[in-house]
Amino acid sequence: MTIWQAILLGLVQGLTEFIPISSTAHLTLAGKTIGVIDPQHPQQWTAFIAVIQLGTLLAVFIYFWSDIVSIIRGFTLANLALLKKQPVEETHRQQARLGWFIIVGSIPIAIIGLAFKDVIEGRLTKNLWVIAASLIGLALLLAIAELIASQKRDMNTLRLSDALAVGLAQVFALIPGSSRSGTTITGGLFAGIKREAAARFSFLLSVPAIAASGLLEFSEVFRSDDAEWTPIIIASIVAAISGYLSIAFLLRFLQKHTTFLFVIYRIALGVLLIALLMAGRIAAD
Repeated sequence: MTIWQAILLGLVQGLTEFIPISSTAHLTLAGKTIGVIDPQHPQQWTAFIAVIQLGTLLAVFIYFWSDIVSIIRGFTLANLALLKKQPVEETHRQQARLGWFIIVGSIPIAIIGLAFKDVIEGRLTKNLWVIAASLIGLALLLAIAELIASQKRDMNTLRLSDALAVGLAQVFALIPGSSRSGTTITGGLFAGIKREAAARFSFLLSVPAIAASGLLEFSEVFRSDDAEWTPIIIASIVAAISGYLSIAFLLRFLQKHTTFLFVIYRIALGVLLIALLMAGRIAAD
């Protein structure tokens, strides 16, 4: 992989990780187009994607630094106070609740991700037919969520059931082409959460999942003798910068707009992929 290819892939990863259009779909399409995916070793591509996601994880930490620090501090102080049977400050109580919601919401994807690790790293999840179908399928679900969602609750009124709904929705992000932000925002809308709040909770919920998968794959890549560290580092840095800009854009966008722009884009891309596959212009695997 060349430096320019690494920059391109890092840019694609950062710009599409947090917008509900599927970073995996765009990365896989870009990787196939520039010829950096080895169909005989699909696990290498999965590892590359997971590792450069650590760049976008850095973007989340930077953008939500004050929120993350407050959640960790409030979670720690509130639970220590409970153990000591002391009164808990309301601010700490709210931050602790959000911390527990993130933990609970992360459990489903941790269980399913580990149980189906071999399938996720296999060839099926790189198949463009699967990606095209997922792009269109999630677009339709997101459109339905937009049409029927009540959008009554914000970050301060989240419930445990909301965390479970978004956490279960995040499991479907393991299907290539679905999009982590797409599935979680969709789950949040179905649960009655406001768009911007659903996106914000989605980003916070992504921290454990991205960290776990990224560090797991990083450890495997680190032990590999043929790892290309320069492209990985460059792609991760570019992903961090572009990911930060992507987060800022989406949160501002959702304050005044629906997600129908992304619905249309997903369907158009899915239909285009199907047309190219049927015409034999690109290979599915």
